[in-house]
Amino acid sequence: MAEKHFKYVIVGGGVAAGYAAQEFSKQGINPGELAIISKEAVAPYERPALSKAYLFPQGAARLPGFHVCVGSGGERLLPEWYAEKGIELILNTEIVKADLSSKSLTSAAGATFTYDILVIATGSSTIKLTDFGVQGADANNILYLREIDDADKIVAAIQAKKDGKAVVVGGGYIGLEISAVLRLNNLDVTMVYPEPWCMPRLFTAGIAAFYESYYANKGVKIVKGTVAVGFDSDTNGDVTAVKLKDGRVLDADIVVVGVGGRPLTSLFKGQVAEEKGGIKTDSFFQTSVPGVYAVGDVATFPMKLYGDLRRVEHVDHSRKSAEQAVKAIKASAEEKSIEEYDYLPYFYSRSFDLSWQFYGDNVGEETVIFGDSDPASAKPKFGSYWIKDGKIFGAFLEGGSADENKAIAKVARVQPAVSDLNVLTQEGLQFACKI
Repeated sequence: MAEKHFKYVIVGGGVAAGYAAQEFSKQGINPGELAIISKEAVAPYERPALSKAYLFPQGAARLPGFHVCVGSGGERLLPEWYAEKGIELILNTEIVKADLSSKSLTSAAGATFTYDILVIATGSSTIKLTDFGVQGADANNILYLREIDDADKIVAAIQAKKDGKAVVVGGGYIGLEISAVLRLNNLDVTMVYPEPWCMPRLFTAGIAAFYESYYANKGVKIVKGTVAVGFDSDTNGDVTAVKLKDGRVLDADIVVVGVGGRPLTSLFKGQVAEEKGGIKTDSFFQTSVPGVYAVGDVATFPMKLYGDLRRVEHVDHSRKSAEQAVKAIKASAEEKSIEEYDYLPYFYSRSFDLSWQFYGDNVGEETVIFGDSDPASAKPKFGSYWIKDGKIFGAFLEGGSADENKAIAKVARVQPAVSDLNVLTQEGLQFACKI
């Protein structure tokens, strides 16, 4: 096979790749200089849609509706956009070998691609129960969600098992969002997770209590403090039951597993510096190898606000890190300088009629919860602050307006001092709005 050379290659075709392509276009590239190599069959799209609107029973989102960069209010980059800009989209192509010393990539089909500058945007892969040898975990209708093909399998299962029983394994982002959307599809839903409450990496017990009660009111059953240790299936190989460690057995027509992901860094092992499970970068997302950048889920970067190194798995960081890397690539070529990446951690989720946002760091000796956190309220609206060393480090808000969400973001960035927690609880959101 003939070798293809590009000035810039982005390996990976997710959110970060799309936003990087948009930034390359803004900064100015010549036709034929940039290629995106992706194992997916479609142009980059906004991945969060897959666990939300893509699975809706009515008015479901479909491509081309959620190609990047609509998720941040930007132009929607259809496949034709890449062609118009002279950007080569090399789809259905999995890279199986990367040699950074010779600046070459090899595909599963044996094609070779060489580059001057590489952007690693390989993202994460889902952790599967088969990875741990869980008995029966290879049965049909035990599903995961990462890519559009996965979402299509869930849609097909929902249609094939109408009004059936679904078990969701995991109580994090995917678990909560999938449980909600399966319930909207009129499935009988049970969530199972080992922790004492849902979303334990972010939520306090008080925040989690609201969501667990709200979900229960919507008909989602919750089983905490245990894990799935095996699955039964019928003669067709379709899953029929989930066996739990505590001895319980749950009937299941569909199982969706959301127990986390792993950054896809294996192609580059031993060739770049790594830290905290990711590829170590500077504030411009350049790795230890000159001319090689890493963005999104795979990058472990300096978190200027907190003075440490972090790896962040969230769409907001994927977008912004990609833009920062491309700006840095262009600035370096022109011998100019740009500002260091100064990221404020941001997470959000939407399910049922709920919508929350979180900014900052959920650290500290103390937290306060404010507002109306009654899950039976017509329009619950509440929040929380995390206090460390007498300052607010993190802020959470459910049901906030755009301006109110901006206010809690500012609080997390400014880190104002707090002298009286009782007063802070009483002031609640107003404290943020005054900053």
